Amino acid sequence: MATAEAARPAAPAGFGRDHVVVFPFMAKGHTIPLLHLASALAARHGDGGGLRVTVLTTPGNLAFARRRVPAHVSLVALPFPAHPELPPGVESTDALPSHSLFPAFLRATAMLREPFAGYLASLPAPPLALVSDFFLGFTQRVASDAGVRRITFHGMSAFSLALCFSLAKRSPPAAGSVEDGAPFPVPGFPEGFTITKDEVPHAVAQAADLDDPVTRFLLEEVRDWDYRSWGVLVNSFDALDGDYAAILESFYLPGARAWLVGPLFLAAGESQEEDGDDDPEGCLPWLDERATKRPGSVVYVSFGTHVHVSAAQLDELAHGLVGSGHAFLWAVRTFDAWSPPVDAGPEGKIARGWVPQRRVLAHPAVGGFVSHCGWNSVLESLAAGRPMLAWPVMAEQAANAKHVADVLGAGVRAGVKAGANAPPELVGRARVAGKVRELMDGGGEAGRGMRARAERVGEAARAAVGDGGTSRLALRRLVDELQRSYGGGDGGQREAAASAKPSV
Repeated sequence: MATAEAARPAAPAGFGRDHVVVFPFMAKGHTIPLLHLASALAARHGDGGGLRVTVLTTPGNLAFARRRVPAHVSLVALPFPAHPELPPGVESTDALPSHSLFPAFLRATAMLREPFAGYLASLPAPPLALVSDFFLGFTQRVASDAGVRRITFHGMSAFSLALCFSLAKRSPPAAGSVEDGAPFPVPGFPEGFTITKDEVPHAVAQAADLDDPVTRFLLEEVRDWDYRSWGVLVNSFDALDGDYAAILESFYLPGARAWLVGPLFLAAGESQEEDGDDDPEGCLPWLDERATKRPGSVVYVSFGTHVHVSAAQLDELAHGLVGSGHAFLWAVRTFDAWSPPVDAGPEGKIARGWVPQRRVLAHPAVGGFVSHCGWNSVLESLAAGRPMLAWPVMAEQAANAKHVADVLGAGVRAGVKAGANAPPELVGRARVAGKVRELMDGGGEAGRGMRARAERVGEAARAAVGDGGTSRLALRRLVDELQRSYGGGDGGQREAAASAKPSV
């Protein structure tokens, strides 16, 4: 039984087509953008428009969500299903003791179908829309049965999502005929755009491995429902990703649209900081000291919360950062016991705990970002106008790196072969030091151009969510079109198609 957060009043009788339900997947990188969406919807449409927003989560994630949305966004906790392979109390991927348990976690979330259906059935009237993570494929089935439009969220850019979908559609003979290292065009992408086998994202290769447990889950629980979504929510903006929206839309039912409404952390407003005031490692005061001496002199390094970096690679990174001659702030997260093999010195800081990443990237002391190129990190860096040293490791990160370095020209590559067909490699300390200098020194024409392009993207990001901005208008049009869609016509035909049983 779903339980509303304590002290929340009962839903009023008019809680119907003025109501948006947001259902994130229980991973921080997937949850935070949708919490920002909830905040943005409440801020832009709550006053005078009467739009109500409810976020669905689980008891173990309730406090995290509460801290990141305003008080007038309602929270409802669905009981997290027990699974024999999961330790009790694990309700988020960051709490998994091992990444090998991720498939079991996915299976557990699929069992939320009945509690979710019960929640929808308990409402006085159907909501205007459901925005849910693509991993929660069951939400499409339940929403369709309830006559509710579902909008899917992948947590990726339009560029990377369209690229992954397009590459997955390539016929095996065409893909297999490409020689190693030879660039080839991607169907549907702008003329002149090419990619190599080593740049094909891991997500594409994983999708072709039918023995992979995550792939089996996606085939059984996600694929045949995701493309039936009424629309696709994209945490990006037109100036950055608009050229790829139509390509992405072509993989969904006719009439479905990709809604570019980001950066959602900017759209949510400054009052809703993703990290609140938490800075347990003292990163911001440390940066303050360096900003007074030399603004833009610190390189920030982070590989996110889910990327595994070997101890050997961490050693080389440590030596390379110290050897680069640049001040650095390095957020290290690893399941393994690891100690730096070299003293970081007064101009190096290694943080083991939580780091307020957006505030770090926006800090005047920071001049560049060494990143694994997860989309949230890419968007935060670009919105702050910071160039990147792109070091992709997994998932769609190779596509994000290509977007940043090759398409936008707002970063440099670490030189790793991180695509699906590339063997693992150890990047030595000399190359690390050299690439950090290339990112941070930037005294030549190429370096100045890279920084200028990153700053222009940052200006465009802020403009997109401002008055008259493309993302702000898109969010308003999204609500308007949802409200009009229940009048019948094309919306009704699409709903019938979305409700149809998928072929086996």
